[in-house]
Amino acid sequence: MDLSRLSRTDLKKLTGSPSQIAGIRESVLSDGKGRGTRIAEIYTGGGLSFTVVPERGMDIQHANYKGIALSFITPTDYSHPSFYDPSPMGWLRNWGGGLVTGCGMIGAGAPDPVEKLSLHGLLSNTPAENIVCRREWVDGKYILSISGETRESRMFGENLLLKRTIATSMGSNTFEITDLVRNEGFTPSPLMLLYHINIGFPMLSENSIVKAKKHDVVPRDETAAKGIKEWHKFDAPVKNYKEQCFYHDIPADKDGFARCTLSNTRLGLDFEVAYRKKELPFFTEWKMTGEGAYVVGFEPANCHVEGQTAEKNKFKSLKILQPDETGEFKVRISVLEK
Repeated sequence: MDLSRLSRTDLKKLTGSPSQIAGIRESVLSDGKGRGTRIAEIYTGGGLSFTVVPERGMDIQHANYKGIALSFITPTDYSHPSFYDPSPMGWLRNWGGGLVTGCGMIGAGAPDPVEKLSLHGLLSNTPAENIVCRREWVDGKYILSISGETRESRMFGENLLLKRTIATSMGSNTFEITDLVRNEGFTPSPLMLLYHINIGFPMLSENSIVKAKKHDVVPRDETAAKGIKEWHKFDAPVKNYKEQCFYHDIPADKDGFARCTLSNTRLGLDFEVAYRKKELPFFTEWKMTGEGAYVVGFEPANCHVEGQTAEKNKFKSLKILQPDETGEFKVRISVLEK
């Protein structure tokens, strides 16, 4: 049954509350390192559900489609940002994985010893505020959305405000992330924004393959160069596997969105990431098929993953946001049955 075609009147006749079919459940975790962490579980009634974590910069943690897990979860799982370790690689100690991790905003990717920036920046360890959940009929569709604001600021430094909205609708198998980043300071500021989309088992398996329009693929380093011929294929978990990263230049479709898909033939599912390429011109594939670390990352971004200094000097593509300037970014994630 296509629930997206139900009218408001139909739904009123068939249910006592729309939450019977689709909705948002807000709660606060009460145990372990996740204690005090706000979460919002969004379920569409069409099989797609995912959990937004306002405490972690509006990241998305667990996600599934008709009971099939989509995201990779680390041994850390839910962890409050108060456990953040600011050492160069300390980000990994407080990273629970999840379907979408925000990286940025003045630094993303590798630690930068020159600018004294740690791995992947502060965004995922900064609580959002002004959280608003909406459940409303708009143009005949029952829309579910959550929005919040995350600020990265310091005295005598940057003052960037991210306004994020994550939206879907009843019966849908797609959700969209819309980000507005505004420089509320008085001086130009670097802006590095990366969407770390982490796909795990069983969506990822030896039956999975990466698909996209014909495009150029460049290995990040010598380790990745050794696996360049199989950037799109996956084995079962490999002992002592070393991560490989590949830079993709995927052409945009007529709607301005570039698309990359992880297709699992055994499950009969496609996991598609679409991103508006004008603002997110770069895409990194993080291939990490190790034991207990079995994940592929699809990472649309306005930067590479080698840190701010490399973005400025090596790639010469560091985005600078002027005072009062706002950048808009869009990412869509869909699960499609074949």
